[in-house]
Amino acid sequence: MSQSQGGREERVSRAFVALADTLVDDYDIIDLLDRLVGVSVELLAADAAGIVLGDARGQLRAVAASSEAAEVMELLQLQSEQGPCLDCVHTAAPVSVPDLAEAVDRWPAFVAALAEHGSFRSVHALPLRLRGEAIGALNLFHRQPGSLPDADLALGQALADVATIGILQERAIRRSEVLNEQLQTALNSRVIIEQAKGVLAQYAGLNLDEAFDRLRRYARGHNLRLAGVARDLTRGELDPALVAAQDPARDRHFR
Repeated sequence: MSQSQGGREERVSRAFVALADTLVDDYDIIDLLDRLVGVSVELLAADAAGIVLGDARGQLRAVAASSEAAEVMELLQLQSEQGPCLDCVHTAAPVSVPDLAEAVDRWPAFVAALAEHGSFRSVHALPLRLRGEAIGALNLFHRQPGSLPDADLALGQALADVATIGILQERAIRRSEVLNEQLQTALNSRVIIEQAKGVLAQYAGLNLDEAFDRLRRYARGHNLRLAGVARDLTRGELDPALVAAQDPARDRHFR
């Protein structure tokens, strides 16, 4: 085994351990999804990653992204009501698009919006699915056209499957209302987190990606829920200077 192969296997093991660590009774869904997009970028050579989930009414919403550019990609698809991520959820099957420029006939509105606002050339969408039904999708974005190796697609699907287990759990399998409550909580938390990102970005002169990184690091460093930290910050109950002072050199994904 080469040194590079051994290093990749170690990173894969660490990724699954980090995701499995969230699978406890009182886990934080937002933190789980954030870890998933982080390890996907690290392990699958993606430039960015994002996740869409269905809310209690089945409407898809963007709930996690590794960067603002990835979030824009998610929103462009949701607004145009077409694109690889939506097809992935509707079919509960992977959708790979090596070159988005060649997909104009398939998704004309999305490709047109992408030409004006997008920064990625290829997308690989993997379903978060259970028993043949998708509740969302993990989306891998690349700035250059190209396919992903089958081994990387299989690894990405395995990561998505672990996250799906964490979202649903056995009680959500038995009681659909619990699933809806958990997903709705995650979606509501995302709104609060977006507000807190804006507050911190304005206070400390950060871009939104940097602000989210400081929020996340403060929450993990103090063993707090990310949504709780965001809520305290927006209510003025947490000094933004404490959050802004987090060391950006510390590891982002495995703590």
